[in-house]
Amino acid sequence: MRDPFLRQPLWLQTDFDGQVLWAYNERHLDYLEAYVAARLREGYLTANHARIWMAMADRLPTWLKAANNRERILRSIARMRTSLS
Repeated sequence: MRDPFLRQPLWLQTDFDGQVLWAYNERHLDYLEAYVAARLREGYLTANHARIWMAMADRLPTWLKAANNRERILRSIARMRTSLS
C-alpha cells in the first residue's frame, strides 16, 4: 500500500483478513491502538451539545471499528509496533 498523497510505500502495514491495516508512524499506531481498545467510543459535547467526532475516526473502515475484531487488531498493532525497534 502507498501513501495516498505522497505515493510512497507505507512501511507499517499488515494483512488483516484480506484488508490492509496500516499506519504512517508510531504516533498513528498510538491513535489506532487507543481507538480500537476503547470500549466506549463517543464524541465529546460542545456547549450546544452537538456531537463532534475527530475526522480520522469518521474515516476508519467498518472492519477496524468492529468490536468483534478488537483483540485481533490490537495484536496486529502490537506486531507492527515491534517492527519500529
